[in-house]
Amino acid sequence: MLRKIITYPNPRLFLTSQPVKEFDEELFKLLDDMYETMIASNGVGLAAIQIDIALRVFLVNILDENNEQKKEDLLEVINPQIIPLDEEMITCTEGCLSVPDFFEEVKRHNRILLKYQDRFGEFKELEAQGFLAVAIQHENDHLNGRLFIEKLSFTKRQKFDKEFKKKKKNHKKEP
Repeated sequence: MLRKIITYPNPRLFLTSQPVKEFDEELFKLLDDMYETMIASNGVGLAAIQIDIALRVFLVNILDENNEQKKEDLLEVINPQIIPLDEEMITCTEGCLSVPDFFEEVKRHNRILLKYQDRFGEFKELEAQGFLAVAIQHENDHLNGRLFIEKLSFTKRQKFDKEFKKKKKNHKKEP
């Protein structure tokens, strides 16, 4: 089932998500709905809070080397913990389904260790680098009530605020 994605400036996006305690049919349904919603929205990641569920759950499904998004590559991440593996940072252009039509460069750790649980509650570890590491960090920020626009420099944040206000004003003018 497709779920509605909440967008900035909805205050619910800034909530800290709670740990998942029950690994049951309700969680499976949430994960399945999140996947369907992410794919329908052309996203590569989606956190539960983006569909107004404040649980520590996110999905990441990046494109492969053939520019295809395959379900077998889907990461279902529950109760994550991220550990940077070195100090190297990379800059990547990010966007967000909850901040539509805005893209900006953000610095993130290049290599991370992700510790998490899967849909069945099994503990897993994954070393990630490059774009996968960036996507994981972006989605994890959502669980902590953070948006990528908060990582922007003062000048870039001013640019975002100006574009956002203009878009909002133009949207009000439409019938």
